[in-house]
Amino acid sequence: MLTACIAEVIGTMLLIILGNGVVAGIVLNKTKAHNGGWIVITFAWGLAVFIGVLVAGPISGAHMNPAVTLALALAGKFSLAWVLPFIISQIIGAMLGQLLVWIMYYPHYSATDNPELKLATCCTSPAIKHLPANFASEVIGTFILVLAVLTMHGVVVQVGNNNIIKAYPIDMGALGGIPVAFVVVAIGMSLGGTTGYAINPARDFGPRLFHAIMPIQGKGPSQWSYAWIPVVGPVCGSVIATAFYLLLKVEGVFLE
Repeated sequence: MLTACIAEVIGTMLLIILGNGVVAGIVLNKTKAHNGGWIVITFAWGLAVFIGVLVAGPISGAHMNPAVTLALALAGKFSLAWVLPFIISQIIGAMLGQLLVWIMYYPHYSATDNPELKLATCCTSPAIKHLPANFASEVIGTFILVLAVLTMHGVVVQVGNNNIIKAYPIDMGALGGIPVAFVVVAIGMSLGGTTGYAINPARDFGPRLFHAIMPIQGKGPSQWSYAWIPVVGPVCGSVIATAFYLLLKVEGVFLE
């Protein structure tokens, strides 16, 4: 278990370094990427997922997301005993990743006066604060992500001729990182504009906690009154997606 947990720490750390790193590069002042735009952010987050899966996938399955860990456990694809250690590892990895983002962009935090932009480099916040709509956005986005992961988990690609056939599992290894990355990009472009699409409790909670406890220069409040949305919303979306997947599996839509 220890090796798998370390892999989750590293995978989630890479996810946050690359994901929140691009946000920092775009919103903080005097960076080369300043004002790069939403499309750059969405594609970078997709690539961040791919890199995290590429590194951690062969070791832990590269969940990097408590919503994914919970879904796989509820679907019987992952041990319930591993859920809490994995989630703790993901939060630790997210905080370490945010630490590296802060170190890398340290002078640019000082050059940026707006505390909301500094918070944006750590965690999500709504474009318009409307809690029911914000909650629905996180539920729907996570539902799509988790359903895609569950349907992909266990799929095998066969390559070869009639004499020699090799089977390559997709799962959440290196091959699985490609479709998951595209799913994340699609969610970001289509649904992410309302809340910044956390769709991952660790991705939001870990960096938000980092923002709260670290002496980030000129920072404002960490907006804890909103923080439950990117945690509870993805958990609900995960549970609904798992129930939907199991229902379709019973009906014979998904065969294993």
